[in-house]
Amino acid sequence: MTASLSAALRVMPDPLPDPSPCSGPVCGPDATAPQRLARGLDAVRHGVLLVDPDGRVAHGSAPALALLRRSGLSGAPTVRRLLRLARAGTGLGAWEIVARLRGPLGLDVALDGHRVQVEMHSVPGEGVALVLEDVSARRAAESRAHDLARLDPLTGLPNRLKLREHLDAALARLEHNAEGCAVLLVDLDRFKPVNDTLGHPVGDALLQKVADRLRAMVRAGDTVARIGGDEFVVLQAGVSTPGEAQALARRVVDLVGRTYMIEGQLLSIGASVGVALAPADGQDADRLLKNADLALYRAKLDGRSTFRFFEPAMDARMQARRRLELDMRQALARREFELHYQPQLNLADERLVGCEALIRWRHPERGLVSPLDFIPLAEEIGLIVPIGEWVIRQACRDAAGWPQPLAVAVNVSPAQFKSDRLVETIVSALANTGLPAARLEIEITEGVLLQDNEKTLHTLHRLRDLGVRVSMDDFGTGYSSLSYLRAFPFDKIKIDRSFVADMEAKADGEAIIRAIAGLGRSLGMTTVAEGVETAEQLRRIRAEGCT
Repeated sequence: MTASLSAALRVMPDPLPDPSPCSGPVCGPDATAPQRLARGLDAVRHGVLLVDPDGRVAHGSAPALALLRRSGLSGAPTVRRLLRLARAGTGLGAWEIVARLRGPLGLDVALDGHRVQVEMHSVPGEGVALVLEDVSARRAAESRAHDLARLDPLTGLPNRLKLREHLDAALARLEHNAEGCAVLLVDLDRFKPVNDTLGHPVGDALLQKVADRLRAMVRAGDTVARIGGDEFVVLQAGVSTPGEAQALARRVVDLVGRTYMIEGQLLSIGASVGVALAPADGQDADRLLKNADLALYRAKLDGRSTFRFFEPAMDARMQARRRLELDMRQALARREFELHYQPQLNLADERLVGCEALIRWRHPERGLVSPLDFIPLAEEIGLIVPIGEWVIRQACRDAAGWPQPLAVAVNVSPAQFKSDRLVETIVSALANTGLPAARLEIEITEGVLLQDNEKTLHTLHRLRDLGVRVSMDDFGTGYSSLSYLRAFPFDKIKIDRSFVADMEAKADGEAIIRAIAGLGRSLGMTTVAEGVETAEQLRRIRAEGCT
């Protein structure tokens, strides 16, 4: 920008005389070269206004003049009129308009339904060029893209980004007028089996139905969002008492849990809900969402298809769980796990025939950690597979030093059994320790058999081909034990310790043990009673035919 133009723009806020709209050699009738330049500028899509060093509009290209006429400018363009348009279209003062034009991004001006972007470029010795572009269509497309980026494409609900905006606005209202709100984090129960058995198109249709139900149950000022997978969030505005959030959470559990009809299929799922209230449970978005997630976790632990409100103790428990998880991730490397062995006796002559490997965790500060405390967590975070592999290798190593022909039994979790490395791990452990395959016994529960029947049976037969024995653990506590006994010839069935403990207290305890022992005898399978701790229990299971 030249010094003279700078001086002209500095007085823009004051009344200016109307300069000649188009004078000088550029518009002169006898100047052939400028005429050619003008025709060239007229052919360019963007409009161009040339402002001379004295602050006068020396030339305006046809696209520029047409754009200004569409925007309501009558008469010839002058600096004063252009400034008046810019003020009306931006709401800015003259000095700020000039500052924006000097910047690299230019200036956006709203002109009678149009959005015009103005850029200023210095033309040495000639003044400046103002480049005008009608960006209405581009800004509309950007606005649509902005909106679409904040919507879940499957359900049309706000996504995590737009939810955050609504939540920030709700928390701003809380700060200004003490209007509380509630965050309800909704997770669908039994949704994964729908995807796995009926396919993702049916799962997607189900998510759309759930979204419709959630929309229908909230008020106009509330927000329903899908933040990923089968997780939804309901932001309830204007909450003055916990009872309002409780009523909505109860409705969500009830209505989402009702039957759906999709492509001729009757589908039943449920909803677990975690509730956090503002300001009691947090006054920022991250804390509210975190506390709602903690409450949701509690709802799942309490049986699912229910709701729970956040309580401060939940955070303490989760922090303790997190610390336990971090310690457990290092326990393998630090060799803190150890195996204890429970003897198995042949009741005919009370001879020791083998031992079952039981894992224990000897923590340097916590002491001996019960498997009940760390095994479920290991399964949840995926550590059960490497831990289970260590148990197999260590049990084979220990058993190789025992006198012949004592066997060692190792329990395999559903997650470990599902791993493709199980058979290879067993083959490697037997080869490295020299333990005969017949002395290794793998114990599985019905949870293993529920996952993928064909693949599971294939793995079981591979183990059988190796010479490894296979037993069914916790027999009688599941739903389909008899069908599994027909599908695969187990070497042993283990009677769950709960039946042994009930023998003295419940009349049907002995009858159940008698039935299982008779079944095992008929099928040629050994029956093992777990948890025998008294002489009386030993006498009774022997009397009922356990081997």
